[in-house]
Amino acid sequence: MPRYQPADSMASPRFTGVRTFARLPYVQATEDVDIAIVGLPFDTGATFKVGARFGPESIRSASVMLRPYHVELDIQVFENLSIIDYGDAPVVPGFIEDSYRAIEATLRPLAAAGVITLGLGGDHSIALAELRALAAAHGPLALVQFDSHGDVWDAYYGDHKYTHGTPFRRAVEEGILRPERSIQLGMRGPLYGPEDLQVARDLGFTVLTTTQLLQRTPQEIGELVRATVGDAKAFLSFDVDFFDPAFAPGTGTPEVGGPTSFQGLAYLRACTGLNWVGGDVVEVLPALDHAQITAHLAAQVGYEFLALVALQRRAG
Repeated sequence: MPRYQPADSMASPRFTGVRTFARLPYVQATEDVDIAIVGLPFDTGATFKVGARFGPESIRSASVMLRPYHVELDIQVFENLSIIDYGDAPVVPGFIEDSYRAIEATLRPLAAAGVITLGLGGDHSIALAELRALAAAHGPLALVQFDSHGDVWDAYYGDHKYTHGTPFRRAVEEGILRPERSIQLGMRGPLYGPEDLQVARDLGFTVLTTTQLLQRTPQEIGELVRATVGDAKAFLSFDVDFFDPAFAPGTGTPEVGGPTSFQGLAYLRACTGLNWVGGDVVEVLPALDHAQITAHLAAQVGYEFLALVALQRRAG
């Protein structure tokens, strides 16, 4: 049995105890740890509505409803993995480059020890710091991105290079992301011009709009993702605005016309057989989240990632 396990909700009610992801132990260690959940509560890289700094807290609160057995993937998640909640990185509100350094300093020891990290955001700008930390240990990574926006713009408001709309362009420029092994799923919404969608393709990404995504079955998407990523070490980045805002209202830049929660989770579950070294769930904005709808969905996304890793571990 793995060392670190969730609290037994048949022995103590879910509404008791300090809030950690899935009621996992709050531990800051690397020995005997397969996955560390890390809160990344930074949101001043956002260009519209802020408040995602409270996303990790909200996701953790909703995650108490998660149970050990994943029905669809037929896996006992926590019997195959030793998982901890590592707490939050000490970000610096309003100062993105300082926050990047703080996030990297938090994640680098975990990555160096071979621990897989799951970041809870926070706006999507945090992904650049995550990729920097993980690439320092693993080399350039493949990206599997569920999102309605490509986040490969060059700059905002003049020459500001670091926002939640730029992390993956910066990551390609820094050589820490392998665009030819990366795929973006779910792009949609009004743009400034056709070149906005083409930017990612020109960088080397495989890009599917929401329409193109929904024209394929989850099994077909899983095959495409595996063919794109291959044997590269992979990072999952899941922006909750990938979902239609009817299913994820608590986010800062919603785009209508997206997948349902059922559809989105099915596509994610199909991404089996990858060499995951990290992931994140970002852009949960609790102030706009009625009845924790978005938080529960984000917690489930995080759980799906854990289940995908558990499948790989079980398979050896």
